[in-house]
Amino acid sequence: MNVDDIKANKRKKKRNRLIFRTVVLVILLAAVAYALISNLNKDTTKIDVGSQAPNFKLEQVNKNNELETVKLSDLEGKGVMLNFWATYCKPCEAEMPYMEKLYPEYKEKGIEIVAVSLDATELVIDRFIDQYDLTFPIPHDTSSQVMEKYGVGPIPSTFFINPDGEVVEIVEGALSLESLEGYLKKIQPE
Repeated sequence: MNVDDIKANKRKKKRNRLIFRTVVLVILLAAVAYALISNLNKDTTKIDVGSQAPNFKLEQVNKNNELETVKLSDLEGKGVMLNFWATYCKPCEAEMPYMEKLYPEYKEKGIEIVAVSLDATELVIDRFIDQYDLTFPIPHDTSSQVMEKYGVGPIPSTFFINPDGEVVEIVEGALSLESLEGYLKKIQPE
């Protein structure tokens, strides 16, 4: 190999590195642009007291209830306690017996308790339902779509929705029997 061939080879390698770096840079810029545009277009709706509760549709885990699919719009005219929980959450576990205790009485008064499970599998939810003999609707939010719609952070989180579909109270953390009953009375249809 002569000197000219070596120089030509170096120029070729340099040009290839430049092309490679340019391609990588273009891909990175495209990814950043996509991320920025996606975040700008993302729904930034935050549910507050006074907001209309977003509709959703989820399959129910415990089929012993008359509802197989829970759809918020089907509960129009009723007060709705919408609770987000998981079996691994000790405060969630602590409030479940209170919800079950009050459910039959308040169901007759026009209130539906809906406890949306955020667990990974239905097997653990089924065991939990059996352990506490829960009878209120328990849908499974497998893709976290409802959790995201409501902007749920810590669990348990509970949204109390009046018969007109308006959120009247949001509680983050476990409820005592007394506080739960007080909130249920606020959303009772007249």
